[in-house]
Amino acid sequence: MSDHHTHVQDFFGARAADWDTRFPDDGPAYAAAVAEIGLREGDRVLDAGCGTGRALPPLRAAVGPSGVVLGADLTPAMLEAAVRAGRDREGQLLLADIAALPLRAQSLDAVFGAGLIAHLPNPAENLRELARVVRPGGTLALFHPIGRAALAARQGRRITPEDLRDEANLRPLLAGSGWDMTSYVDEDARFLALAVRRG
Repeated sequence: MSDHHTHVQDFFGARAADWDTRFPDDGPAYAAAVAEIGLREGDRVLDAGCGTGRALPPLRAAVGPSGVVLGADLTPAMLEAAVRAGRDREGQLLLADIAALPLRAQSLDAVFGAGLIAHLPNPAENLRELARVVRPGGTLALFHPIGRAALAARQGRRITPEDLRDEANLRPLLAGSGWDMTSYVDEDARFLALAVRRG
């Protein structure tokens, strides 16, 4: 396991038990972001870096009982917290690395990633892996329940020009990884970038 993986597991593992209680009001923001993806009944969707699975209920509601919902995370404690919250009933949980997903090429209609981009060790390669598992024309949603400025303030830091979520950085990063950005919103109340996989 790489140092990055160990760091991610240590960071999130230590916070998994009380993660949901630290952010109790995020549910509506997750539901609104999922609604913007445009999922349909029967679609197949992955929550990449699903954590405690907060996106799984709105994803399941969007694709219905005939759809497939997967939640993948690198941290066992986060998946255990998802099970304790009963979110494993909304989708199948996978202990998996986003860098090498155990999924067939073009097997999904969409990927949802909440807070994901800042934790990718190799963003271009990792976004290419997400493109690999999504069909041409499928959607990627990169989301955070608060915007970049609000998040930086919460963490006691300033936004830097290198921030991957900055539109000027994210658009070419996505383009070089097989995605075309179609929408970008960065407000205090949320961050949401939508992209479509090129054919």
